[in-house]
Amino acid sequence: MGFPVKLQCVLCGKEYDPQSVKYTCPVCGQDGTLDVLYDYDEVSRILTRESLKKDPTPSLWRYEPLLPVINSKNIPSLMVGWTPLYESKRVAEKYGVSKVFIKDDGRNPTGSLKDRASAVGVAKALDFKYTTVACASTGNAASSLSGFAAVAGLPSFIFVPEKAPEAKVAQLLVYGATVVLVQGDYSDAFNLAAAAIERYGWYNRNCAINPYLVEGKKTSALEIAEQLGWQVPDRVFISVGDGCCIGGLYKGFWDLLNLGFIDHMPKIVGVQAENASPIYEAFKAGAERVLFGFVDTVADSISVGAPKNWAKALRAVRKSNGDMVTVSDEEILSAIPEMARATGVFGEPAGAAAYAGFRKMATQGQLDRDETVAIVVTGNGLKDIQNARKAAGKPLSVAPDIEAFEKLLQSDAAISL
Repeated sequence: MGFPVKLQCVLCGKEYDPQSVKYTCPVCGQDGTLDVLYDYDEVSRILTRESLKKDPTPSLWRYEPLLPVINSKNIPSLMVGWTPLYESKRVAEKYGVSKVFIKDDGRNPTGSLKDRASAVGVAKALDFKYTTVACASTGNAASSLSGFAAVAGLPSFIFVPEKAPEAKVAQLLVYGATVVLVQGDYSDAFNLAAAAIERYGWYNRNCAINPYLVEGKKTSALEIAEQLGWQVPDRVFISVGDGCCIGGLYKGFWDLLNLGFIDHMPKIVGVQAENASPIYEAFKAGAERVLFGFVDTVADSISVGAPKNWAKALRAVRKSNGDMVTVSDEEILSAIPEMARATGVFGEPAGAAAYAGFRKMATQGQLDRDETVAIVVTGNGLKDIQNARKAAGKPLSVAPDIEAFEKLLQSDAAISL
């Protein structure tokens, strides 16, 4: 079990007992997302670098003392986290930096980083004795929740925009979720989900509302640090939609600093799609709040015009002395095959966006040659086959005849041997 002792509003700083407040700050409303704070002295008594060396647990639950689950019996059985961190010397050499590491979170059970949040979310639902869970999502959080709810035996209601990729909707249905395709965008799905959750008394898995979900996402940072021998990268790139993943990344490194596991905070770089960049716009303008607007991008997982966790996202970049960058849909799509061919990691558009952001900053000379970089790939490429095919091109077609194949090889349509 973990040792959460209080919740703190990211805007006003007011602190609350976890038993008295469930989701957001009563003073600041939905914008007042909460941090989960721990008894770090007690955590450090149990969780140490030495204890982790001896811990064979190949999942995020190796960090259980630093997670908010009260009853360990409520932890879902699916193995989540401890995803590979690959070094790519080819990418580092190509873009003129010292080292590049790819964190492949598409290897999680339902194919995305969101599994980290859902694992904790379902455990907390059981901690609080809820019998039904629900969320709104652009796709990944939805499929993630449906999978973990299925394992826990909890009914789930999932609200997604009607344009969600078919592969993601198929996952929801396979896991047995009640799927609601909302006529509108993510904001419409979010608002309807919030109304339904309030009316029917379900547990809210929406990461932008529920403070415990970010605690699951922070484990990506804990793993990066441990997998690199507690020598954190100079920069970490991650795509940004609602702001939860980047908020979790910062929280993970912040917790490690508090525990003395690392000696500095890496610069966190948030990457948004050009046509879905409200947090980027606020960051570049030095604004204290984010203006919402219309969005349109192939990267459905970060296609968010009204990000709910904007405060944690801005804090992550500003407090880490990081940066933000936008990339076009063309840059995102071209990053999918480039990253796959250079590293072997196949990312969906939102996952490849982080790579595209790194590539853009590197080619613009914004990275130093001695920098070590980590890129978090948040979702598996099989989540969105349509855009993967668009990015990779068409296969060759030939009759089952060796002479025809020879002729094809000699034509302009084929790659020469």
